[in-house]
Amino acid sequence: MNRTLYSSLWWLAMPAVLARLWWRGRKEPGYRAHWDERLSLGGPAAGEQPTIMVHAVSVGETRASEPLVDALLLAYPDSRILLTHMTPTGRATGRDLFARHGERVVQAYLPYDTGWMTTRFLRRYRPRACILMETEVWPNLIHACTQQGVPVVLANARLSERSLKRGRKAGAVMLEAARSFTLVAAQTDADAARIASLGAPNVVVTGSVKFDIVPPPSALEKGAWLRTRIDGAARRPVFLCASTREGEETLILEAWRQNRDKPQHALLLLVPRHPQRFDDVAKLVEARGLTLARRSRLDGDNTAAIDADVLLGDSMGEMFAYYAACDCAYIGGSLLPLGGQNLIEACALGKPVLVGEHTFNFLDATIDAVDGGAALRVPDASALVREAARLLHDDAARAAMGARALAFAGRHRGATLRTVELVQRLIG
Repeated sequence: MNRTLYSSLWWLAMPAVLARLWWRGRKEPGYRAHWDERLSLGGPAAGEQPTIMVHAVSVGETRASEPLVDALLLAYPDSRILLTHMTPTGRATGRDLFARHGERVVQAYLPYDTGWMTTRFLRRYRPRACILMETEVWPNLIHACTQQGVPVVLANARLSERSLKRGRKAGAVMLEAARSFTLVAAQTDADAARIASLGAPNVVVTGSVKFDIVPPPSALEKGAWLRTRIDGAARRPVFLCASTREGEETLILEAWRQNRDKPQHALLLLVPRHPQRFDDVAKLVEARGLTLARRSRLDGDNTAAIDADVLLGDSMGEMFAYYAACDCAYIGGSLLPLGGQNLIEACALGKPVLVGEHTFNFLDATIDAVDGGAALRVPDASALVREAARLLHDDAARAAMGARALAFAGRHRGATLRTVELVQRLIG
């Protein structure tokens, strides 16, 4: 497929794309806002400040961009960051993370990749550089940047073997985009090799900027408050299942309900990845006869202990608080063949980590964590709950694994500085 065909398919699909956007807005009203930005017909004012564009599609990429955005603002005090997204949850996360920077960080949705929309967008904001986070490859955006002399950086770049095969199937359009990158800052040697095989000309291994994320004091304070509410008069063991995906909660809840080895009064803290599923997961809990509390209904002024089998983490932007409040954590998306999620934040807080067999989205980091004794891989939900119960019972084993998690996170810091230095060589 070449770029002309790619653009034509975008236009043919546009009615369905917009209809799906409206449909998703039933559960997430944010999808029905800012449509003018998605069509490159509006957005924040262009302004007079030099602009560096950072594209972070959703929540994970936005949180990963935090140390990079902070470092860029320090390196370029005369510039502002235009932070673009594709999802309302990503936009909300960016708003919470970067509100402290005031007008130096402005947000917008990235227009659909139709050609003229991206060209119009770039002419409006005239960025000094376009920085795409992790896996975001938009052929028309990259082509428009090349035409207008805007350097394109793929930062914190990762590419799984599965994604590489899909990229090759896309044919000429993906190869042209890869060849047009000015710089690729890859997370690992394996990521770098896969990206270079697509024709990217300037690939450098910098590591993952996610290791440079520092838990904000407010999140740690919220985690301590939440732990107080969980414990009450006596400490309760807490097993966190973070960023779970559809199908996983059923497996986990069944295993949790049936396991008789877990500590008495242990709490299952369940945090689904997608907010539109909060109510559905609550119904799954109640259908199994387990008592339920919801984070959204906890009064900050109330000190009463949480008297429930399961606490549903139905809030956004509090993952660090949930990690701070738990004793050990499972990282979701890995019991089923969904690729897994980032385990770095849990390790950075010294929490023992459990993962399933399916971690191809973060394969190298997961392998390093498992090899370093910071994480443990389990084959299924029953084994997951057994290992969690073992760690919750064994204070010494849990502390040792937590210490290895901290050491693992510490060894990999520094990617942000390396990435910013490369950007500075490009744009001065």
